[in-house]
Amino acid sequence: MARNKDLLPHIDRLRSARVLCIGDVMLDHYVYGDVTRVSPEAPIPVLCVEREMKTLGGAGNVLRNLRALGVTASFVSVVGNDEAGHEVGRLLEAQNGAELHVLVQPQRRTTVKTRYIAANQQLLRADRESAVPLDPHIREDLLRLVRELVDHHSVVIISDYAKGVLTEGVALEIIKAAREAGARTVVDPKGGDPIRYRGADLLKPNRRELAEATGMAVATDIEVVEAARVLIERCGFTAVLASLGAEGMVLVAADGAVHIQRAEVREVYDVSGAGDTAVAAVAAALAAGLSLTDAARLANTAAGIVVSKVGTAVVYSRELTAYLTGHDLYNSDKVLPRANALDLVERWHRQGLKIGFTNGCFDLLHPGHVALLGQAKAACDRLVVGLNSDASTARLKGPRRPAQTETARAEVLASLAAVDLIIIFEEDTPIDLIEAVRPQLLVKGADYRVDEVVGAEFVKRIGGEVLLAEVIPGYSTTATIARLAR
Repeated sequence: MARNKDLLPHIDRLRSARVLCIGDVMLDHYVYGDVTRVSPEAPIPVLCVEREMKTLGGAGNVLRNLRALGVTASFVSVVGNDEAGHEVGRLLEAQNGAELHVLVQPQRRTTVKTRYIAANQQLLRADRESAVPLDPHIREDLLRLVRELVDHHSVVIISDYAKGVLTEGVALEIIKAAREAGARTVVDPKGGDPIRYRGADLLKPNRRELAEATGMAVATDIEVVEAARVLIERCGFTAVLASLGAEGMVLVAADGAVHIQRAEVREVYDVSGAGDTAVAAVAAALAAGLSLTDAARLANTAAGIVVSKVGTAVVYSRELTAYLTGHDLYNSDKVLPRANALDLVERWHRQGLKIGFTNGCFDLLHPGHVALLGQAKAACDRLVVGLNSDASTARLKGPRRPAQTETARAEVLASLAAVDLIIIFEEDTPIDLIEAVRPQLLVKGADYRVDEVVGAEFVKRIGGEVLLAEVIPGYSTTATIARLAR
């Protein structure tokens, strides 16, 4: 299957894009565990909870995808004055570089979707929400913000999850403001009559939403195209990009229709959030100056990648580059930025793999290092190495260290078969990184005592173990550098 290599030169252009995202933000709550028995009270599985995770959902996941692609993004939404709303605020703040405008409506209930998962399968989803229109004062504040922001963005995303932020004519007002400012609008719709998005430049429904919007059959490509053309004529859209799941996408515009085959992926794990990824990618591409067809192809590729991940995940620009060049999505490079690396670690956790962790400066790699890494890898499925940055190494070892840059040290480590992933950390100790990775195995040399190992208490508290690897005597980077100096 073609990998659309001609899109490669455009990936870096995404960083020049400016996109305004407006919509229903929510909190995605994941509860992971193991099922080994059926309840004696009812014919239902008993989930033994092992861990939980909270992340941004809805329009918040669109923002996450925009930032992962390197896009300069602004975000407008509304939450309630509740604990979920506060958690959403904290998660949004973590999206470094995004301009945030989150309004608080005191009587509103922030939407929370809780998914219970065992063995990579959802057992149940429980929603807490109140899908009510905005208070008139909040509505006016939101539209005022949009009018102020839209002049500085070339594309506006309307991410509608039918939770009330975009109802009562709000979406139409946003589209009008964007048109007056010369910005294009991309709409991710949610059921109902699409006339409420009248005049938008691009509507991105899935097959079910297209059928609901038109009342027409959409089983075949021809039927999808006919239904899309009905929407274009009735609602004044410039184009419709219909997501067809495993069959890819169909782009329909006034000058014709194009069927875009889904990107080839090794395995589909989870389709939740794929629409968020697609709408973020197509908007980013349009804002970067790509044609509508190329933007749709890029969005289709991104959506194909994200379904190979579990949960509402994101796609990074480097993953697009790796895919388009024909490399493995994750193992083409063992040295990843922390955010990318933690996405991969989370996937390993979900696959039930035993994750090991060790850390160090690894300045001049010697047989002692190699032996420690080999022992660590023999005791786990995936070995993550936390590598001290240059600044961290200098603080730890002195101003004349490191002898090699962090890039060189990471490249040498990556050449070892025992090492699966390398994360460079800036802190003086790796405790924050250890708590983020949550390894089941923590490895240090036997020249340490367990109570001296940073992170040992945490790893044991979450049910993991600490391995003190055998140290081969006679090898020391510091001693080697001293001998060279003499």
